[in-house]
Amino acid sequence: MDNVYDELKARGLINQETSEDIKEILKEKQTVYCGFDPTGDSLHVGHLLPIVILKHFENYGHKNIALVGGATGLIGDPSGKKDERTLNTKETVKKYSDLIEKQLLRFLNQEQTLFTNNANWFSQLSAIDFLRDYGKNFGINYMINKDSVSSRLETGLSFTEFAYTIIQAIDFAHLYENYNCTFQIGGSDQWGNITSGLELIRKRNENAQAYGLTVPLVTKSDGSKFGKTEGGAVWLDPEKTSPYEFYQFFLNTDDESVIKYLKTFTFVSLEEIKSLEEQVKEKPFLREAQKVLAKEMVKFVHGEDSVKIVEKISEVLFTGNLSDLTVEEIENNFNSIKRYDLEDNINILDLLINSELASSKREARELINSKSIKLNGNSLEDCEEIISKEKAIGQKYILLKRGKKKFSFIKIS
Repeated sequence: MDNVYDELKARGLINQETSEDIKEILKEKQTVYCGFDPTGDSLHVGHLLPIVILKHFENYGHKNIALVGGATGLIGDPSGKKDERTLNTKETVKKYSDLIEKQLLRFLNQEQTLFTNNANWFSQLSAIDFLRDYGKNFGINYMINKDSVSSRLETGLSFTEFAYTIIQAIDFAHLYENYNCTFQIGGSDQWGNITSGLELIRKRNENAQAYGLTVPLVTKSDGSKFGKTEGGAVWLDPEKTSPYEFYQFFLNTDDESVIKYLKTFTFVSLEEIKSLEEQVKEKPFLREAQKVLAKEMVKFVHGEDSVKIVEKISEVLFTGNLSDLTVEEIENNFNSIKRYDLEDNINILDLLINSELASSKREARELINSKSIKLNGNSLEDCEEIISKEKAIGQKYILLKRGKKKFSFIKIS
């Protein structure tokens, strides 16, 4: 494909377009921007799609602007919200902004991308200038008809959130006028903000040519929100969601969703994805598509070295041989596995009961006598064995395994 539009369309990544001519326009190199509001100290997998879209534009030679909303983050986007959000302090938003910019730097080519923060220009804008230079361009009826506003009129909407779409429009106008940015992309809930930006650009700039498109909302096969687990959001920060947890999240994708996710989140060729789709139909038990998806996602977010580590950990859990890992690898990647903190010098029977691998001492003895229990990959045979730090990796960690699938991760204190 020689046009990023064709690539996005083939992968099902275009939801709405502001012009019928976008495909033709994208034959010429454009500058494209996407905003990221600093609502937390890390991005999560819900932010991955716009990053992937920017990466596709980058791969086809376009320039990108990754905008962190240091100003808009002080207000909060009302889009999709039922209630007024709690406002963070300026210090918190500044901290979040810096952390998120560092994350974005990992994904996008710095020679093709401008990384900026809308606090840079809003900090220079007075209230009077805001009303005179920008507010006069927006009619009340126009704003009330925005979904983000109309959906909240009955439940309540402050002027702060009411004005959010104008502030986002100023971003697009500023980037258009100062960096020749002609495109904005965003999630489907950003349509109103994107069109507000186009409205402002056209009123301020005669014969302006600017465009926008939105990407579809990613959901699970049951229609529920993508990116949530029992433990909460799946984060891009390895300190909050380890590479192994991240790997497992995508590895556990159901057959109904895996091909869609491969098209949506990876850069695997459409030809290879089609081949994987056939494998899902013919040999779903092999889960080849899920393995490719999980590996590609870890590589994209955490790097090639992390792929090797998560594959190593998967092998360790299969064999039960924790000794193949370093203490650092264990501590960085086993956060997702239920851990038992136990005292030093504990009898193996008590250890099996405390770690929930056996329900009684009788069952524990039967398991040991049948050689069904392995400690760090080695079979246990003595029912009276005392487990101490000397038997642990780094005098800290033990992996007990019962049969092929049940295991307990133990830290000896």
